[in-house]
Amino acid sequence: MQNGTNLPVTLSKDHEDEAGPRQATGDEDARLVASCRSGDTDAFEGIVRKYEKKMFNIAFRITGNYEDACETVQDAFVAAYRNIRTFRGKSKFSTWLTAITINHAKNRLKQTKGRRSREAYSIDDPVPTPDGEVQADPPSNEPSALEHLEKQALQQRVQDCISALEPGFREVLVLRDIQGHSYDEIGAAFSMREGTVKSRLSRARDAIKECLKRVMGAL
Repeated sequence: MQNGTNLPVTLSKDHEDEAGPRQATGDEDARLVASCRSGDTDAFEGIVRKYEKKMFNIAFRITGNYEDACETVQDAFVAAYRNIRTFRGKSKFSTWLTAITINHAKNRLKQTKGRRSREAYSIDDPVPTPDGEVQADPPSNEPSALEHLEKQALQQRVQDCISALEPGFREVLVLRDIQGHSYDEIGAAFSMREGTVKSRLSRARDAIKECLKRVMGAL
């Protein structure tokens, strides 16, 4: 995809690059942002390496589609690069980047509305996941192929239930229960009060529970 800038964004295809410490220090992000503002593209490559996997996971959970998540993350990083000078540090850099990623994921969903979200695949083909491709046939010392496929089917049902949520509830659920963001961080990302965040999260969890009961029977 042409990103329209001189930005050297190169997203790893298997999303297996280490993102560094899970909780990056504010000082480190501030240094990287300052370097980016000075035209240091290597610093932005550092940001990409650091946050690529986390942003991909968010995009994948919201779009429910591997290819759409890849495009979303690419577009989000391009947007972040173009707007890096507008970041004032009033929130954490990761919160700012997350908000950009979520907005692009929502736009991607609108663009692909009505399109089949998943393509049929053979059980012999590698299975795309946020952590790269996984062979459906595991080594002999691993769980059997049937157990692997059953686990995969369960994960897909959970993702289907997440995808069925209204966007505002889905995003809060993904950020809190999957990505582990604090209520303050989620509120900052959406300009939302903590009480609203908690209310949406509770309703999203209830909806997921009811969805899973319908597709799998009472838990």
